[in-house]
Amino acid sequence: MRNTRALAVAGAAVAALGLSAPAAVAWETPSNITALPSVIAPGGQLTITVDGCRSGGTATSNAFSPTRLSPVGGGGGGKGNEGDRGGAGSGTARGTAVINSNARPGPYDITVDCGGRTMTKPQAFTVIGGVRGGIGGGTTTGATPTDVAIGGGLVAAAVVGGGVFWMRRRAERRI
Repeated sequence: MRNTRALAVAGAAVAALGLSAPAAVAWETPSNITALPSVIAPGGQLTITVDGCRSGGTATSNAFSPTRLSPVGGGGGGKGNEGDRGGAGSGTARGTAVINSNARPGPYDITVDCGGRTMTKPQAFTVIGGVRGGIGGGTTTGATPTDVAIGGGLVAAAVVGGGVFWMRRRAERRI
């Protein structure tokens, strides 16, 4: 009987510790930074949302200029920031960054400074290369001699195949 009580108390202590640990390290995990869309072209607008940043802050990256994050208000009849996650110290800050037109394609990190606390989310979003619209996609050289030879061979094969089909149909009518 004593072993059962000791086991129950130990299990309750482990459960309480396990449930409180994620709240204690909320600012250590990069999952609190959200960048949408996660794939964006140069010149596009990126919305950055940070949980647990009650008073706002600044977001920086190599792909955009430093961007101010403003606290999200609880107006409009809904719950406030505390109602979103249930904690008294929680809050959300949001800002919009414009991706530099000369940003190279690839993944980028976002670093947030919020009330003196700094957090980085690695590979938060990816910049993609733009296409050259209006000139046939991303190519500027046009058809190569190999492309012309392949196309000509396909056209010739179609003409020969059509001629053979026509000649066979014509021969079938005579019989």
